[in-house]
Amino acid sequence: MRRTREFDPEVPVPRSPWDEIVPGLWMGGHVWTDGAGGLRRAVVGDEFALVVSLYSVPGHGPGTGVEHRVAPIPDGPLAPAELDAVLDAAALTVRAVRAGRPTLVRCFAGYNRSGLVVAHALYVLTGRPASEIIALIRWRRSPWALHNGLFVRYLHAGLDAAHPSLTDRPR
Repeated sequence: MRRTREFDPEVPVPRSPWDEIVPGLWMGGHVWTDGAGGLRRAVVGDEFALVVSLYSVPGHGPGTGVEHRVAPIPDGPLAPAELDAVLDAAALTVRAVRAGRPTLVRCFAGYNRSGLVVAHALYVLTGRPASEIIALIRWRRSPWALHNGLFVRYLHAGLDAAHPSLTDRPR
């Protein structure tokens, strides 16, 4: 399996385990820093009805009875099967949000992979342009959210356009 996390010492660790981007849709990671600057594990209990993990570590939840979908993808160029996993995760997220189910989409830090899925889900939910969705995510989660330029290009092109054989997918 390809590596699913790249370490970048220039990027600060988030200051919260997760943040609400729009009502019912949260974006987060597996680590965060507390007010004193200490590194903390982001462990999910039963705060959400659905957790979509694009990076997963044992012991980070979610709790028993919470629907959990794991779809590991790299924080880099995505192969067709990985783009398919992103689209599937976004479609699951859209269905959950539309049904009023509190949903967390997470990756390692809660910046890029989770941002890609949340942004595509918001595109499906709202039809807003990628630039507005990216700005919203950065405002609600962190200015470091979606700092992966390739993922931003995917969003501006449209994930379906990034892999044309996926253009007829149901949403």
